[in-house]
Amino acid sequence: MFVKENTLSAIKDYFFTSLSEVYPEREVESFFFILCYYFLSFSRIEVRTNENKNLSESELLKFHYAIKDLISFKPIQQIIGQQYFYDNVFSVSSHTLIPRPETEELVDLIVKENSGFEGRILDIGTGTGAIAISLDLALTSSLVVAFDVSEKAIETASKNKNNLNSDVEFIVQDILKPSYKGEKFDIIVSNPPYVLNQEKEEMQSNVLDYEPHLALFVEDEDPLLFYKEIVKFSTQFLNKNGMLYFEINEKFRAETADLLRANDFVYVEVVKDLNGKDRIVKGYKKHEK
Repeated sequence: MFVKENTLSAIKDYFFTSLSEVYPEREVESFFFILCYYFLSFSRIEVRTNENKNLSESELLKFHYAIKDLISFKPIQQIIGQQYFYDNVFSVSSHTLIPRPETEELVDLIVKENSGFEGRILDIGTGTGAIAISLDLALTSSLVVAFDVSEKAIETASKNKNNLNSDVEFIVQDILKPSYKGEKFDIIVSNPPYVLNQEKEEMQSNVLDYEPHLALFVEDEDPLLFYKEIVKFSTQFLNKNGMLYFEINEKFRAETADLLRANDFVYVEVVKDLNGKDRIVKGYKKHEK
């Protein structure tokens, strides 16, 4: 076995020794407590009070394989298959982006601006379903539909829907070649691919090697490709006075806002996230006279 003893304390020592040259100490500590909770159902306090607990061979192997994955920079969320997002736990897979705190801010903005909302919402590029399901659970009188081009992503989103008792309708749909013929919506939201291919060199391995490029990247020569297609779709399927919300690449905040204005959206606004970065663009569809 890879440790001389099978106690939790021995595993902890081995865990920190194995990862100390790969990650900062506080991050290693965070990983260890997350895995203890997921593998052993131990809180932080219980970890400290059970250091002499003997682990089974199965439990030891779980930590062993987790260490190997972490050395390869596999995201901790994919190791445990879960991510906490907007007060709920969502399953993640290699076919979906890991929901991020910035996207929670997008959801929170929509919820706060639409208290008591009773209309129809569309989430385009849903991935895990985190945006759609969170809105469905928070705006209980709404009806939420979500698109994704990936059937595998829709499978993960449907799993989350069932686990969280949500009523979102998931549809396999390519927004670049939309075939949707259904009813219009009152809110359309999207966190589309917006990372330029040229930005790959700046990205960490845990993202570049393990998260789906289909949901991340857009060609350098057409950085607003998905925004343009979603705006085009919205001109047909967003009700008058309807709202459009985008998560954005801050490099193109002005261009994204101008895109909305050029397509008859009014009260267009760029919203900063908690870190002061331009993260969201929103606007109203102009009332047709």
